[in-house]
Amino acid sequence: MVFYFTATGNSLYVAKQLDEAPLSIPQEMNKENRRYKDDRIGIVCPLFEFEVPSLVKEFIANSEFEADYFYLVVTYGMHHGGVAQRTQAWLESIGKPADYINTIIMHDNALIVFDMDQQRTVEAEKRVDEHIAAIKGDIAAKKAMIQPAPADETDFYQHFIEWIRRTGPMYAFPLYRVTEGCVGCGTCTRVCPRGCVRLENGRPIHDYTRCANCMACIQACPTKAIQFATVKEPNPNARYRNPHIALKEIIAANWQR
Repeated sequence: MVFYFTATGNSLYVAKQLDEAPLSIPQEMNKENRRYKDDRIGIVCPLFEFEVPSLVKEFIANSEFEADYFYLVVTYGMHHGGVAQRTQAWLESIGKPADYINTIIMHDNALIVFDMDQQRTVEAEKRVDEHIAAIKGDIAAKKAMIQPAPADETDFYQHFIEWIRRTGPMYAFPLYRVTEGCVGCGTCTRVCPRGCVRLENGRPIHDYTRCANCMACIQACPTKAIQFATVKEPNPNARYRNPHIALKEIIAANWQR
């Protein structure tokens, strides 16, 4: 049994390699009774600012898992910052320690930092399928391992935290503005895992009260009409979705009807 959270399809792609029918965390969150039992239970999710997303933590904290083997796989694009050990410490604090936590490097889809077109040119170097196969072997063998944090990753994370403390959060609300290129298709309303986007007079309106900062709406907009309001992007004309994942799969995973 595998649960996943995805915004651009990376984590869904990994989850599909680990389980034939992975379960969407945003959809499972709509269930009142969240008790799960299986031999192996896994969580696959992206890295947000060097942490497991708050939505995923909420799901884990408020669900019951009965398994002989509990694991997490975290997808990231450049630095994982020792997230495995911090996540295990958090899991231990709520009485749900994992047997295995590992990370896998993929396309970095942080729009405010990277040019999505340039990132595509280095995807092959990350050997995603090779790493997935290795992780799949670990899980099949029920390997016990919490990924250690290399010194440079830990240092990078500490520098990042110090920078955040000095300068404030990376994101300021409102995150987005909508240009005249909007055609009122409503794609943004269907990919939001928190149901934060609605259409009014054919234009998307964002409610940031529960926004997960996942960027699914800005990445999925077919006309690139959603732009950052206060941050200059390296390439506002480039967006990303995992090439193995269809838009309809992300909608099925996230749409809060």
